[in-house]
Amino acid sequence: MSITLSLDGQVAVVTGATRGIGRGIAETLAKAGAAVALIGRDTARLAEVEAAITEAGGRAKSWGLDVGDPSAIQCVFKEIPRDLGSLDILVNNAGITRDNILLRMKPDEWNDVLETNLTGVFHCMQGAARAMLKARAGKIINLTSVSAQRGNIGQANYAASKAGVIALTKSAAKEFAARGVQVNAIAPGLIETDMTSAMTEEVRDGLLANLPMGRLGTVDEIANAVLFLASPWSSYITGEVLIVDGGLAM
Repeated sequence: MSITLSLDGQVAVVTGATRGIGRGIAETLAKAGAAVALIGRDTARLAEVEAAITEAGGRAKSWGLDVGDPSAIQCVFKEIPRDLGSLDILVNNAGITRDNILLRMKPDEWNDVLETNLTGVFHCMQGAARAMLKARAGKIINLTSVSAQRGNIGQANYAASKAGVIALTKSAAKEFAARGVQVNAIAPGLIETDMTSAMTEEVRDGLLANLPMGRLGTVDEIANAVLFLASPWSSYITGEVLIVDGGLAM
């Protein structure tokens, strides 16, 4: 059997596709041949990503919405197969931070992060799984974080949400495996994005001192890990968390 990293004929949904890791994932999957459904809240940025993919010879369509809105998610996941032809891959990348130390964390800072980072993943998995289970094939890839295992000062809400994503991934993997749907997660470490590039040199040097590989990861390195899990190369992998962190969590 020939196994390649081609995603020709596949339709991939990427949430949080407006910038950084999400945009990198969407563009990488499009280059591999997938038609990409782009989901995010910033419609202007979505239009930019859609145009970039189209200009590069790919196929994409965008939907502006909040993954925390269950009714909107249900509608969109009915539209995607109708508009793009199928629904084969879901990448849950949308996420936010509302950092504060635990004793000062306000209820809305906790609730907003859990609503987007965990409940939003649940809504999208429900929306995609119906079509996938009916087709008896599909790939769901959830973005978690090394913070889920390590914790992080000032990020109790974020770490808890990402730990919940791991439990959700493993539970769904057990439920869906017999119907041919694989569910896995990727846990990025410190990745070179707009947020990390804004760090002071002192903070950056402190972070690098704890990284065995001595550098931050790139968006492409996360996108390539997603491509692997979305491709036939991962045909016997489910319920796993692929850590892409330069050794940070060792």
